[in-house]
Amino acid sequence: MTLRRLLLVLAGGTIGTAARLALMLLIPDHGGFPFAILIANIVGAFLIGVVAARLPASRDLRVFLATGILGGFTTYSTFMTGTLALWADAPLVGAAYAVGSLVFGLVAAAAGLRIGRPRRDAGVRDAGAPS
Repeated sequence: MTLRRLLLVLAGGTIGTAARLALMLLIPDHGGFPFAILIANIVGAFLIGVVAARLPASRDLRVFLATGILGGFTTYSTFMTGTLALWADAPLVGAAYAVGSLVFGLVAAAAGLRIGRPRRDAGVRDAGAPS
């Protein structure tokens, strides 16, 4: 880790955290359900998948976008505290939120990796493919 990369993560994390706060202000909890955090984590997982598929890990841009901005935008700690708060009031809702967040996050990350993966040109035939 270089100082440059550390500063990229610091700057990106500041942007991502501010974006998450803005989302939380736009979409307040409804009945104690943390919709904004659910959205941030699913959208963030998708975008991290896209970035991971498109940019090599060694690129500064990937460190800035994925580790910095999207790492600050998504949040495991708030997800866990939200899950515990829901669990205390409504255990089934808390469990559904936790499982749903994990499942949708995995699906979103997989979709991001798939969509972000560079495609071969459909018009270009493989040299070994039959005509």
